[in-house]
Amino acid sequence: MFVNKGINLINECMQRNIPIWEYTIMCEEEESGNSRSEIIEKMRKNLNTMREAAEYGLTNETKSISGLIGGDSIKLKRYEEAGNSLTGGFMIKAMARAVSCSEVNAAMGKIVAAPTAGSCGIIPAVIITAGEKLGKTEDELINALFTASGVGILIAKNATLSGAEGGCQAECGSAAAMAAAAVVEMMGGTPAMALDSAAIVIKNILGLVCDPVAGLVEVPCAKRNIAGAVSALTTADLTMSGVTSRIPFDDTVIAMYKVGKQLPCELRETAMGGCATTPTGLRLANEIRFE
Repeated sequence: MFVNKGINLINECMQRNIPIWEYTIMCEEEESGNSRSEIIEKMRKNLNTMREAAEYGLTNETKSISGLIGGDSIKLKRYEEAGNSLTGGFMIKAMARAVSCSEVNAAMGKIVAAPTAGSCGIIPAVIITAGEKLGKTEDELINALFTASGVGILIAKNATLSGAEGGCQAECGSAAAMAAAAVVEMMGGTPAMALDSAAIVIKNILGLVCDPVAGLVEVPCAKRNIAGAVSALTTADLTMSGVTSRIPFDDTVIAMYKVGKQLPCELRETAMGGCATTPTGLRLANEIRFE
């Protein structure tokens, strides 16, 4: 059975001299009864679906059924190709892939809820783009997804992944933390460094509300996927430089859960507060109301 705390995960990995992804696979073998090859192939399918969603919007002007979002990923792709960006092609590519997944999701396309549909763009954008930069193989990208999964399991055990329960900090925040940890292990970091990275991401996103305009997972959700991807990638670099988190992973998860519980219901996916109830948010909701 998968451990309940981050500190226990670090200890287990240290004792066995294995990374988080290896421990995650071992636990899945034990709990599911499936073979290692079956588990890996299932994750390969997830990766392929993520790739398709992350790339589709880069060449297709995908529009959501509501019309609230669409076409931003292809704009970012063209901007990256022009070579005039401030943050560089690598970061723009990650941003484009993150919003592409969100656009595919809003257009009722196929995505991987990682860990939720509303945060589906962060992990694919981060792992695929970092993998390209680092020259990683497909199998190594799959390993990274298992690292992300392991961190997600810990968050789910001790807090929540639901925007309705904990705000967007629980969705995009958790996804960014999972992605940051995965990239750290991809870069050769230890399990302790991976969880430090996840902890820093969570600290930086504490209190983020869930306020979808018209109750749809589109605005401001898509752009929060972009922000989550950027946070994960920059935090991975931060951790690999030797910077640590003074507040450990387990404490940040507890804090996130408590903050989520303290958020009023209006700021937890009800579309009764935040951006959803601004004059423009209300106008947009009225314009797209379905009969």
